[in-house]
Amino acid sequence: MSKAVTDKSKPGVIDRLRARYGWFDHAVRAQERYDSRQGNFFAAGMSYYTIFALFPLAMVGFSVGGFLLSRRPEVLDEIERRIKHSIPGEFGSELVALMDSAIASRASVGLIGLAAAAWVGLTWMANLREALSEMWETRSDRKSFVKSKLSDLLAMVWAFGAMLVTVALTAMSDPKLMRNMLRWLGVPDFTLLGGLLRVASLTMAAAVSWLLFTWMIARLPRESVSFRSAMQAGAIAAVGYELFKQAGSVYLQSVVNGPAGAVFGPVLGLLVFAYVTTRLILFATAWAATSADNLRTG
Repeated sequence: MSKAVTDKSKPGVIDRLRARYGWFDHAVRAQERYDSRQGNFFAAGMSYYTIFALFPLAMVGFSVGGFLLSRRPEVLDEIERRIKHSIPGEFGSELVALMDSAIASRASVGLIGLAAAAWVGLTWMANLREALSEMWETRSDRKSFVKSKLSDLLAMVWAFGAMLVTVALTAMSDPKLMRNMLRWLGVPDFTLLGGLLRVASLTMAAAVSWLLFTWMIARLPRESVSFRSAMQAGAIAAVGYELFKQAGSVYLQSVVNGPAGAVFGPVLGLLVFAYVTTRLILFATAWAATSADNLRTG
């Protein structure tokens, strides 16, 4: 009987690991905070708004293309000629008429697309800030509607700009693209230089990601926290983000070859990218919020 009681009172494997390794205990605390504050729910919502934003952005893209083509009638004539040649008959004529109609209404399409993109983007940012605040378990007095939306707009522009920089730097690390750039710059192509430039671009992308995620974790919550609390968590998110981008590039190269992959592959990839990236940010925020220093402060 005493043996059974002793076995029941003995700590489990997880408890022993938490007692032995501080980093493991911290990771478990962060996961518990992430789960208790509905991290997966917020990540799914952010992924939905990311995909939803594609439609107004596509409208803006069509509008920009319409303005460019309206100034280059010779290019427009060449496109129409190729459409009629590739798709003969009534269907090809309907496509040309549809394209002409889209170009004629380019201004209204662009304005509607911009308005819809701004609304979706601001909603996306507001939900992200709410999710980060949940990870910190903070609440602050709400600002006025105008001040809140202006703050969300500035944060959205900064965040998307930094993300584009990191994606561009990661894309520049592609060996084929790197060789083309060296050839365009007139630099002799040899293996060592290409490798050094690739390492440099990846390092710069990781550094920008680290600064971006540190800023997001510390400043996007409705009640800002210190950068010192977010620096380690920002580094964790940046490393995971860079590794995921590398895996994502391999995925896209493998799925876009087939017809179905060319249509659905990028959309599915963007959905997974948005979901995993949001989970990384929220888990890193939970890591920062459950650090020993912040728990003592709280």
